[in-house]
Amino acid sequence: MKIVLIAVGKIKEKFFRDAIDEYSKRLSRYVKLEIISVDDEMTPDGASEGVISEIKRKEGERILAKIKDSYTVCTLEINGKRYTSEGFAEWINNQAISGNSNICFIIGGSLGLHQDVIKRADMHLSFSDMTFPHQLMRVVLLEQIYRAERIINNEPYHK
Repeated sequence: MKIVLIAVGKIKEKFFRDAIDEYSKRLSRYVKLEIISVDDEMTPDGASEGVISEIKRKEGERILAKIKDSYTVCTLEINGKRYTSEGFAEWINNQAISGNSNICFIIGGSLGLHQDVIKRADMHLSFSDMTFPHQLMRVVLLEQIYRAERIINNEPYHK
Protein backbone atom coordinates (compact mmCIF):
# COMPACT_ATOMS: atom_id res chain seq x y z
CA MET A 1 0.00 0.00 0.00
CA LYS A 2 1.13 3.53 -0.74
CA ILE A 3 0.26 6.46 1.52
CA VAL A 4 0.71 9.96 0.14
CA LEU A 5 0.51 12.98 2.39
CA ILE A 6 0.05 16.31 0.66
CA ALA A 7 0.33 19.29 2.97
CA VAL A 8 0.47 23.04 2.52
CA GLY A 9 3.59 24.77 3.81
CA LYS A 10 6.98 23.70 5.04
CA ILE A 11 7.90 22.31 8.43
CA LYS A 12 9.97 24.97 10.15
CA GLU A 13 10.48 23.53 13.63
CA LYS A 14 13.11 20.83 14.05
CA PHE A 15 11.06 18.94 16.65
CA PHE A 16 8.20 18.52 14.14
CA ARG A 17 10.65 17.38 11.44
CA ASP A 18 12.18 14.90 13.88
CA ALA A 19 8.75 13.47 14.80
CA ILE A 20 7.77 13.22 11.12
CA ASP A 21 11.04 11.44 10.36
CA GLU A 22 10.49 9.02 13.23
CA TYR A 23 6.96 8.05 12.14
CA SER A 24 8.06 7.87 8.51
CA LYS A 25 10.75 5.39 9.54
CA ARG A 26 8.26 3.33 11.59
CA LEU A 27 5.72 3.33 8.75
CA SER A 28 8.30 2.15 6.19
CA ARG A 29 7.80 -1.36 7.56
CA TYR A 30 4.14 -1.32 6.49
CA VAL A 31 3.59 1.12 3.62
CA LYS A 32 5.37 3.14 1.00
CA LEU A 33 5.08 6.73 2.27
CA GLU A 34 5.45 9.86 0.21
CA ILE A 35 5.20 13.31 1.80
CA ILE A 36 4.63 16.22 -0.55
CA SER A 37 4.72 19.83 0.61
CA VAL A 38 3.18 22.52 -1.57
CA ASP A 39 3.92 26.20 -1.13
CA ASP A 40 1.62 28.26 1.04
CA GLU A 41 0.55 31.81 0.34
CA MET A 42 1.24 34.73 2.65
CA THR A 43 -1.95 35.97 4.30
CA PRO A 44 -1.91 39.70 4.96
CA ASP A 45 -3.28 40.93 8.28
CA GLY A 46 -6.95 41.80 8.01
CA ALA A 47 -7.32 39.95 4.70
CA SER A 48 -10.75 40.29 3.12
CA GLU A 49 -12.92 37.28 2.27
CA GLY A 50 -11.97 37.79 -1.37
CA VAL A 51 -8.24 37.66 -0.59
CA ILE A 52 -8.74 34.60 1.62
CA SER A 53 -10.70 32.87 -1.12
CA GLU A 54 -7.95 33.63 -3.64
CA ILE A 55 -5.26 32.27 -1.31
CA LYS A 56 -7.21 29.06 -0.78
CA ARG A 57 -7.76 28.75 -4.55
CA LYS A 58 -4.03 29.07 -5.29
CA GLU A 59 -3.07 26.56 -2.59
CA GLY A 60 -5.86 24.27 -3.80
CA GLU A 61 -4.53 24.33 -7.36
CA ARG A 62 -1.11 23.27 -6.07
CA ILE A 63 -2.67 20.42 -4.10
CA LEU A 64 -4.85 19.21 -6.97
CA ALA A 65 -1.84 19.19 -9.31
CA LYS A 66 -0.20 16.56 -7.06
CA ILE A 67 -3.20 14.19 -6.84
CA LYS A 68 -3.21 11.25 -9.23
CA ASP A 69 -6.47 9.84 -10.55
CA SER A 70 -5.74 6.48 -8.91
CA TYR A 71 -5.63 7.98 -5.40
CA THR A 72 -8.34 7.55 -2.83
CA VAL A 73 -8.33 11.08 -1.42
CA CYS A 74 -8.96 11.87 2.24
CA THR A 75 -9.05 15.49 3.37
CA LEU A 76 -8.56 16.49 6.98
CA GLU A 77 -11.38 18.81 7.99
CA ILE A 78 -13.10 19.86 11.19
CA ASN A 79 -16.45 18.74 9.77
CA GLY A 80 -15.18 15.37 8.58
CA LYS A 81 -16.00 11.88 9.81
CA ARG A 82 -14.60 10.80 13.14
CA TYR A 83 -13.19 7.40 13.90
CA THR A 84 -11.77 5.53 16.82
CA SER A 85 -8.25 4.26 16.17
CA GLU A 86 -9.75 0.82 15.46
CA GLY A 87 -12.32 2.30 13.09
CA PHE A 88 -9.65 4.26 11.24
CA ALA A 89 -7.57 1.08 10.92
CA GLU A 90 -10.62 -0.72 9.54
CA TRP A 91 -11.17 2.06 6.96
CA ILE A 92 -7.54 1.87 5.80
CA ASN A 93 -7.67 -1.93 5.65
CA ASN A 94 -10.93 -1.84 3.69
CA GLN A 95 -9.30 0.44 1.13
CA ALA A 96 -6.53 -2.10 0.60
CA ILE A 97 -8.98 -5.01 0.42
CA SER A 98 -11.09 -3.09 -2.12
CA GLY A 99 -8.06 -2.58 -4.35
CA ASN A 100 -7.55 1.07 -3.42
CA SER A 101 -3.87 0.72 -2.69
CA ASN A 102 -3.04 4.44 -2.96
CA ILE A 103 -4.46 6.62 -0.19
CA CYS A 104 -3.75 10.32 -0.32
CA PHE A 105 -4.27 12.41 2.82
CA ILE A 106 -4.49 16.17 2.45
CA ILE A 107 -3.76 18.78 5.11
CA GLY A 108 -4.59 22.35 4.16
CA GLY A 109 -2.87 25.53 5.20
CA SER A 110 -3.81 27.92 7.98
CA LEU A 111 -6.93 29.07 6.11
CA GLY A 112 -8.18 25.58 5.32
CA LEU A 113 -8.92 23.88 2.02
CA HIS A 114 -10.47 25.27 -1.14
CA GLN A 115 -13.84 23.82 -2.14
CA ASP A 116 -12.35 22.20 -5.26
CA VAL A 117 -10.04 20.10 -3.05
CA ILE A 118 -12.91 19.20 -0.71
CA LYS A 119 -15.03 18.14 -3.71
CA ARG A 120 -12.21 15.89 -4.98
CA ALA A 121 -12.08 13.98 -1.70
CA ASP A 122 -13.50 10.49 -1.35
CA MET A 123 -13.49 10.84 2.43
CA HIS A 124 -13.42 13.74 4.85
CA LEU A 125 -11.67 12.99 8.15
CA SER A 126 -11.79 14.91 11.43
CA PHE A 127 -9.65 14.37 14.48
CA SER A 128 -11.49 16.94 16.61
CA ASP A 129 -13.68 20.03 16.69
CA MET A 130 -10.52 21.87 17.69
CA THR A 131 -8.19 23.54 15.25
CA PHE A 132 -4.60 22.31 15.19
CA PRO A 133 -1.51 23.86 13.61
CA HIS A 134 -1.08 22.21 10.22
CA GLN A 135 2.53 21.33 11.08
CA LEU A 136 1.44 19.43 14.20
CA MET A 137 -1.38 17.76 12.27
CA ARG A 138 1.18 16.03 10.06
CA VAL A 139 2.68 14.38 13.13
CA VAL A 140 -0.75 13.42 14.53
CA LEU A 141 -1.86 11.94 11.20
CA LEU A 142 1.32 9.92 10.72
CA GLU A 143 1.07 8.59 14.28
CA GLN A 144 -2.53 7.51 13.67
CA ILE A 145 -1.63 5.82 10.38
CA TYR A 146 1.20 4.00 12.19
CA ARG A 147 -1.21 2.97 14.96
CA ALA A 148 -3.69 1.78 12.33
CA GLU A 149 -1.05 -0.37 10.66
CA ARG A 150 -0.15 -1.93 14.02
CA ILE A 151 -3.84 -2.71 14.61
CA ILE A 152 -4.28 -4.14 11.09
CA ASN A 153 -1.27 -6.41 11.65
CA ASN A 154 -2.51 -7.56 15.08
CA GLU A 155 0.51 -6.01 16.76
CA PRO A 156 0.39 -4.43 20.21
CA TYR A 157 -0.26 -0.72 20.42
CA HIS A 158 -0.77 1.62 23.32
CA LYS A 159 -4.42 2.29 24.12
